Amino acid sequence: MSDADSDTVVLINVYKCEPARQDALMEALTVMVGRQRGLEGFVSATLHRGVNGKVCAVHGVWASREAWKAMTRHPAIIEAMSPIMGIATFEPNLYEPGETFD
Repeated sequence: MSDADSDTVVLINVYKCEPARQDALMEALTVMVGRQRGLEGFVSATLHRGVNGKVCAVHGVWASREAWKAMTRHPAIIEAMSPIMGIATFEPNLYEPGETFD
């Protein structure tokens, strides 16, 4: 994915949790991403489980910053984030797309 003229943004959100809660966090993230899929501007998402048991990550692609911002205010997403906030701390960061190497 590399297009200098694209409005596409990449969200990389790392969630930190206690190892005993990682499975519950992955389940809650799966619910949240399932709700995101139906929203305008959603392109794709990949969930990652840290092998140390203490982190999970979401790599999401959105059509634009505006689409991502609208998603964060959507009632279904706010509802899905509630249990996540009880399990983990997190740090979302938006990026411009860069080179993809296969």
